[in-house]
This record gives sequence, structure tokens and C-alpha cells, in this order.
Amino acid sequence: MLTYPDLDPVLLSIGSLKIHWYGIMYLVGFVAAWWLARYRARTQPARGWKVAEIEDLIFYAALGVILGGRLGYILFYSFDETLADPIRILRIWEGGMAFHGGLLGVMLAMWLYARKTSRRFFAVTDFIAPLVPIGLLTGRIANFINAELWGGPTSLAVGMKVPCERSYELCQRVGVSDVGMSAPVHASQLYEAGLEGALLFLILWFYSAKQRAVMAVSALFLIFYGLFRFSIEFVRMPDAHIGYLFGGWFTMGMLLSLPMIIGGVLLLLVAYKKNMETPSATVS
Repeated sequence: MLTYPDLDPVLLSIGSLKIHWYGIMYLVGFVAAWWLARYRARTQPARGWKVAEIEDLIFYAALGVILGGRLGYILFYSFDETLADPIRILRIWEGGMAFHGGLLGVMLAMWLYARKTSRRFFAVTDFIAPLVPIGLLTGRIANFINAELWGGPTSLAVGMKVPCERSYELCQRVGVSDVGMSAPVHASQLYEAGLEGALLFLILWFYSAKQRAVMAVSALFLIFYGLFRFSIEFVRMPDAHIGYLFGGWFTMGMLLSLPMIIGGVLLLLVAYKKNMETPSATVS
């Protein structure tokens, strides 16, 4: 069995100012996406993207992630608690970002960006889709540092014991194995970092290295993220105040991932039905 390394969620304290790993990991994700987008714009000019445009694109995407992710978490997972304590909306460093809300936020931001720059919506989402998993990777690492979003109990060698002082709620839910340590659980944050982050990035980055039919890259993102997230939900514990929606296994994460899988498959069919159409950066 493994033991949680008890990482300090605060990277640096300067008086009353505290710099949290949670915010740093999001910043790392945005900077990495910015660098990769500039690299692709510079090395593949035929796609119609200029390096000078990338800053605005990433700025729009960052706003979509932060605002959509936070509002999505509140609406999908924490509405009652937020009504009781509205100021918690601003305490992002404590955790509480929902990917599905962030996705909707990014889609809205990309629609606004597409309108502003007279680009086709799916030309924009196809370009940015391979960059999103980098943020998912760093975000899930931030969840691990924050000791949140654990999986369920397991007897496998990959099971991890967590100090109760870092996650009292976890010990309450799964029990205690040793003094002050939780029963072994799945480190589902790291599973998600590996699948939704690293593996999804490799799939999309290499698939999009060649020009594909419009919507195809976006569709592949929806399909694989949905499948990865749906699979990990089998070992990830649902939020205590929500629990399983039914059957003792179906979670809110599964419910929100199903439309992504179905929508992605439909988009992919449409994309390859129009297989003769090549990606275009501007509205015709």
C-alpha cells in the first residue's frame, strides 16, 4: 500500500499572503497551452493562425475555464452550500471546479472569440482542443495536492492511505486502517491526470498534427474525455452530499459525461460525412 506524502497545499506564505499550489497549477496549465498554441501557429501557418493571435485566444479560454468551472461546480455539485455561504464562490483556492462547467464556459468563450475574429466556431475549437488536456493534467495534480476528490476503498497495491488530519471527511466515509490514517483508497485524481490529461493530450496532439475534417478534433476530444471520465467514476467516490444518483454506481460525473460521448460521436459522423471539406480558419 502507498501512503499519501502529505503535501502542503500552500506553496509560499509571505505574511498574510498565501500562494496556493492550486492556483499555481492552473497557471502552469495556461502557460503550457499558450506555448503549445504559439508553437503550432508558428510551425503550421497553413492553418491560418498567427502567433500574435494566441494571447487573446488563451485569455478567452482562461476566462471560460475559471468562470465556467466555478459556476458549474456550484450548480452541479454545491448549490445548497453556496446559498448558505455565498462568499465561498470566491474561495477558488479551496478547490471546487467542475470540468463540465468549465467546458461550457470555454465553448461560450470560443464562440465569442470566433465572432470577434470572424472565424468558424469549430475551426477555433479544433485548434484549442488538443491544448485543454494540459490544463486537466495540472488541475488533477492540484486536486491531489489539496487531498480532495479521492476514489473509493481498495485492497489493490495502488491503494493509498491518507492522513485523517488532511482529509477528515475521507476517514469518516471509508474508515480508518491505522491510527490517524484512512483505509486505502484509489488516488483517482492521479488516474484522471494520466487518462484525461497526459493520454488525452497525446491522442489529440498527434491526431491533429495533420489537417482533419472540421469538427473531427473537437469530436475526438468529447468522445475520449467522456469515456475516460465515465470509466474513472467507477472507482471515484461521489461527493458525500450528492452520493450515487441510482443503482449504487451511477454518479453525477457519469450523467454529465454521457452527452459528451454521444455528442462527440454525432459530431465525428458529421465531420467525416463532409470528408471532402478541409479545415478553414475564416467564415466563407
